[in-house]
Amino acid sequence: MDLSGPEPSLLVAKPDLRLSMVAAERSGDMLAALLLKGLQKAWPGLQASGIGGPQMSATGFVSRWSCDELSVRGLVEALWRYRHINGIRQTLIQDLLAAPPDLYVGVDASDFNLPVERLLRQKGVPTVQLVCPSIWAWRPERVQKIRDSVDHVLCIYPFEPDLLAQHGIEGTFVGHPVADVIPLEPDRLKARLSLGLHAEAPIVALLPGSRPSEVKALALPFLQAAQLMRQQRPELKFVLPTLELLKPVIDAAMAQTGMQSHVQVVMGRSHEVQSACDVALVASGTATLETALHKRPMVIAYKMQWLSWQIANRQRLLPWVGLPNILCNESLVPEFLQEQVQPKALAQAVMGWLDDPGAVTRIQARFTDLHHQLRQDMPALATHAIQKVLAA
Repeated sequence: MDLSGPEPSLLVAKPDLRLSMVAAERSGDMLAALLLKGLQKAWPGLQASGIGGPQMSATGFVSRWSCDELSVRGLVEALWRYRHINGIRQTLIQDLLAAPPDLYVGVDASDFNLPVERLLRQKGVPTVQLVCPSIWAWRPERVQKIRDSVDHVLCIYPFEPDLLAQHGIEGTFVGHPVADVIPLEPDRLKARLSLGLHAEAPIVALLPGSRPSEVKALALPFLQAAQLMRQQRPELKFVLPTLELLKPVIDAAMAQTGMQSHVQVVMGRSHEVQSACDVALVASGTATLETALHKRPMVIAYKMQWLSWQIANRQRLLPWVGLPNILCNESLVPEFLQEQVQPKALAQAVMGWLDDPGAVTRIQARFTDLHHQLRQDMPALATHAIQKVLAA
C-alpha cells in the first residue's frame, strides 16, 4: 500500500466517519485525543467510540469503558486480571462484528488490540495501529501478529517504518505527539510561578508512574530517596504530580516516610512539574520521554512483580528500558532496575545531576536534538495516512 501522494487537503473525504478506538491507559488517552482532533478536521461528522480516558472524552469520544479498567503492567499482573479484561474485549468484539465501524484504531496496548484488529480485518474493516509494538526492544515474535492484524502502523519513532518494511508491514513515521505539545523551550519560570514555587529554589520532581502497580512499587522508595536528599540539602523542594485514583497510595507512602510537609503533591499537571524542576526521579515509561523533551536531566527507575520481570527480562533485546537512552542509543541517564531500586542509590544519582551543571548542559543539547527529530505534527501526518488507507 503506497501512502505517498497528495496532501490531506487534496483528498476528498466524506464528512462523517464511524470510528472505533481503544486506548488502554492514560498515556494512550493523550495520544488518541490528539489524533481525534486531527481526524475531526478531515471528518467533521466523526463518530468515535470505544475505550478511552478523559482527554478522549473531551473531544466528544464516547467511552463504553474507562481506559483505567485495562491498565496493567507485566505479564503476571495481566494474568491476574485476565478474565475481567478479556470479558471487556469479547463484548467489544461482539458489538463491533454486529455493527462494523468504518475504521478501527488501536492505540498502543498491542496485547489487547491486535486480536480485535485481526478479527475485524478478516471482516473487511480497515485497521490501524497507533504506536508500533516495540518489537525492537522485546518480544520480536509479535511481528507475525502485527502482519495478520493491521493494515497500517502509525509509528512514533523514526526507525520503525524501515524495520516493519523488512517484515512486509506498512508503516508511516508520524512523529511523537508529545513532541508537538511540549514547547522546544519550556518556560521554567512560568511553570514555577504557576505551581507556587520559588523562582530560584532547587526543585526535584518525583514521578512514580501513572499505573497503580507502578506507584505501589515506586512511591515509597522515591519518597525515601527524597528523605535522604533533604537530610543532605534541606533547601531542596520536592513536587509530586499524581492522579486522584493514585492519591491513597501516595498518601500512605508519605505518612510512612513522614514527608507530608516536605513534598508538594499536585493533581495532574505533570508537564508543568517537569518544566519547573531541576532534575526528575521518574518511573520508566512515557514520562521519561516527556522529561527529556522538557530538557531536564533524570534518574529512571523500573520495578515490577518479580515473575513478570523474569519473563520480560528474558525477552528484552536492548540494554536499556528508558526511552531517552533507547532513542539516543546511549546511556545518557542512569537507570535502576528491580533490586537496584534502593533509596540511597536513587538519591545519590539525583544529587549527581545537581552537582554537575556541565553534564546538565550537555544532556539538554542532546534532548533538544531529539525533540526536533520527533516533532512532526502527528495529527496531520496520521490523518493523511489514515485517509490513504481508507482510499485504498
